[in-house]
Amino acid sequence: MEIGLVSCTKSKREQATKPADLYMPSTFFSKAREYVETNHDRWYILSAKHRLLDPSGPPIDPYDDTLSGAGVARKREWAKAVYDQLEAEGSLNDGNRLVFHAGRDYYSELIPLLDETPVDVETPTDGLQFGETLAWYNGHL
Repeated sequence: MEIGLVSCTKSKREQATKPADLYMPSTFFSKAREYVETNHDRWYILSAKHRLLDPSGPPIDPYDDTLSGAGVARKREWAKAVYDQLEAEGSLNDGNRLVFHAGRDYYSELIPLLDETPVDVETPTDGLQFGETLAWYNGHL
């Protein structure tokens, strides 16, 4: 099973809504969502505040939190919590592939934890600038 993991974005709607629709004003999130819905079996949102979110889960309020610029200790704590959630969801089983559609802040401390699991990990836009990332999605949709 291929599982897409899309990072949250700063731009959010002004009212509580299900996670898949909270970040829609963002160009990046819109492109990444379209890609994962088309190309992956399942997807989740990586939220700085809520960690792993089911896109069709219950409504959440807008928030202002990010891992960008956060210290290593916070990122490690966040990554461990996401790892535990992925494990509880059965996403760390043999034969699964986790594909990160996120900036390094959202996977730099998580990938080392995943090295000890049988899952494959992919970061297709790693190292690309914002415009290059959008161009990647446009070229793959």
